[in-house]
Amino acid sequence: MTAIPIEYPLILSSALFSLGVFGVITQKNAVRILIAIELIINAANINFVTFASYNPNADISGWVFALFIIAVAAGEAAIGLAIFINVFRNFGEINVKHLFTLREV
Repeated sequence: MTAIPIEYPLILSSALFSLGVFGVITQKNAVRILIAIELIINAANINFVTFASYNPNADISGWVFALFIIAVAAGEAAIGLAIFINVFRNFGEINVKHLFTLREV
């Protein structure tokens, strides 16, 4: 059985990271920006797991970091969606420009 070369998951990770950065820069909808941030976080997770798997010392620190990042990302998504629901109740749409206004409509 042949092992998967290290370049393949790193190329996948860089593609996910690039798509995430592109989404953060170009989107105006806050939910799409949140999804793009999740892509960036998942790209980092792929890197951690890849380098932990190819470590000759069989260290599990990359796997542990990935689990902590998944837990933090779940909390971030829950808090972000709660904020977006509140913005939608006040403005009727979820647009990034509404996040910086201090008045209610």
